[in-house]
Amino acid sequence: MTTVSTPSPEHLAKARVLVVGDVMLDRYWYGAVDRISPEAPVPVVRITREEERMGGAANVAYNIVTVGARASLLSVVGDDDASHHLEALVAASGITPSFGRDARLKTTVKLRVIGRQQQLLRLDFENTPENEVLASQSATFEQLYPAHNAVLFSDYGKGGLAHIVLMIAAARKAGKVVLIDPKGDDYERYRNATVITPNRAELEHVIGSWSSESDLRTKAHNLRTALNLEALLLTRSEEGMTLFDAEGELHVPAVAREVFDVTGAGDTVIATLAAMAATGMTLREAVPIANRAGGIVVGKFGTATVSYDELFAAH
Repeated sequence: MTTVSTPSPEHLAKARVLVVGDVMLDRYWYGAVDRISPEAPVPVVRITREEERMGGAANVAYNIVTVGARASLLSVVGDDDASHHLEALVAASGITPSFGRDARLKTTVKLRVIGRQQQLLRLDFENTPENEVLASQSATFEQLYPAHNAVLFSDYGKGGLAHIVLMIAAARKAGKVVLIDPKGDDYERYRNATVITPNRAELEHVIGSWSSESDLRTKAHNLRTALNLEALLLTRSEEGMTLFDAEGELHVPAVAREVFDVTGAGDTVIATLAAMAATGMTLREAVPIANRAGGIVVGKFGTATVSYDELFAAH
């Protein structure tokens, strides 16, 4: 594919990204809070509205399709009510789902109770998938990735990426761009990927704190070299983001706008980066666009997405 600075909608529509990772169903219960419970000092929430959204890797895939590219989603879920609700949401959004089901697995659900515009409580329902179903996921991956330009691993630490090392190797051997949203402190499993996109806290957890930009530069390049990565993209909230690659560093300042909610901003950044890379853009060309997308999405409430028109309106 040819490289373009601003891809046309037609060009972007041909870009295909395979998202692999942990999916979850985000449930929101909205209600009125009029009194305190007589049983305990807690508010009584009278539920007036319920909403379901795609979470985890499904939200990443949703960000890819809303910007105009095509996304397939490979994950492991339970054979339960939540998984069927989630698959219906995924399919309706234009994402191509490929869900492995394990009857012993509880599909991850995050239930948020919201009253008076505030989150009062979050309940998490989850467990870890068995090895057999993860092995079958690897076989499905082998069938899917050749038809895609980029592969994005969205790691939420829920156990769905036990075979990520083999998947990265296969995709890179085939010349695919491999992007990873990392989790935890074992970055060795991300070896040989094209780029990883930790935030400040995540990177600090792995390389330790840094005393200056120079110290950060040294540590970031050392990690990139040690893991044989083409690049490391550090997302830095109000400080924008910095790409560390073989050419050095590319720093993009944050887009100045009012911040309402940072929920899901990391999903939007890596999704946009993947979509642009899938068109044939270099990471250095794609990073400013991904940064712009992150700046737009923090101005929205909840896990939100960015459209093609919003992203390229002023360009």
